[in-house]
Amino acid sequence: MPMTDVTIAGGGIVGLSLAMALRRGAGLSVQVIDPLPAGKDIGRASAVAAGAQRMLAELGVWDAIAPAAQPVSRMVVTDSRLSDPVRQAFITFDGAIAPDEPFAYIIENAVVTNALRDAAHAAGVVSAATAVKGFATRGAGVDLTLADGSRQRTALLVAADGARSALRSYAGIPWSGHDYDQSGIVATVAHERPHDGCAVQHFLPPGPFARLPLTGNRSSIVWTERRADAEALLALDADDVVDELERRFGLDLGRLTLETELRAFPLGVGMARRFVGDRFALVGDAAHLVHPLAGLGLNLGLRDVAVLAEAIVDHARLGLPPGDATVLERYQRARRFDTLTLGIATDGLNRLFSNDRLPFRLARDLGLGIVDRMPGLKNFFIREAAGVVGAVPRLMRGEPL
Repeated sequence: MPMTDVTIAGGGIVGLSLAMALRRGAGLSVQVIDPLPAGKDIGRASAVAAGAQRMLAELGVWDAIAPAAQPVSRMVVTDSRLSDPVRQAFITFDGAIAPDEPFAYIIENAVVTNALRDAAHAAGVVSAATAVKGFATRGAGVDLTLADGSRQRTALLVAADGARSALRSYAGIPWSGHDYDQSGIVATVAHERPHDGCAVQHFLPPGPFARLPLTGNRSSIVWTERRADAEALLALDADDVVDELERRFGLDLGRLTLETELRAFPLGVGMARRFVGDRFALVGDAAHLVHPLAGLGLNLGLRDVAVLAEAIVDHARLGLPPGDATVLERYQRARRFDTLTLGIATDGLNRLFSNDRLPFRLARDLGLGIVDRMPGLKNFFIREAAGVVGAVPRLMRGEPL
């Protein structure tokens, strides 16, 4: 039976980043298993924070991504009703954490995925267009049963297969969380005038509406609506969609046209009761799910990768296999508290801002106004969002493993 050091179920950004980190850091044999559904990244973009950008550069893929990466020059936060004639900017963040280093870039997911996939192939990562249908620990490894009928063996199995992780279910790891009865609507929009790198977060009663700058006169939208309203919006014809979009997007960038169709996905918050099992680990959305209002989801997953890869590579130099319990416990200790606190914070923000009750509006607007007048606090928040404070793993400092 073929044996691999690490098998990763999930060929998205998080799974491919882990594969690259392990190949470059320790030369381990790595396989990525994913049925690779066509078009899963169309219309979606992500904020790649400074720490994650440093990591992608260290993995050798940033040069391929950079031409399509839009630096965020500043971020404006507003709080209003949809009918309000003026949207007051309650807080504005400058986009730089250091000279010539923005706190984040907005990049279409497909660009990052394709760059990582090409680099992984060149680095010798094996890929298989199938799925893991079952697994069982035996001795010093894990026996895998794949959907194509083949059987394989690996020293460590990593689930990077998303919030509805089949592997997490197979492993019997409980999930704690709840559904928001909200949907996140995503699309790419073209507009007449340049955005100058400005990202805008409108807090509206149904949920936040984010306007994220892409290269050229284009923006990505992440539009939160109650689920029933989202389904009705997706059923509209293109002209009516643009009319609804302009009410939320604003008219400061001129006329809008849709570059991609609206796509919607359910929103919720959740966390696995544990991130590891017997020669098994969860990363990314398979381990934790947060609301997209802060743009943290992908960056949390990439931080998982940086911490897990560092633990595996460090212990490999001591002769320990990737699936050793010491390796996995180091990863879990480093990530559980961080993701729990951020999950609680984003859940609280969504509850605070996704309503139209006057006491809540007054409290949050007062809080935003106070923060806007405190440059030191604003600088702390922006550096925290950039992922460059605290116990930063080596890859996110731009250092090799």
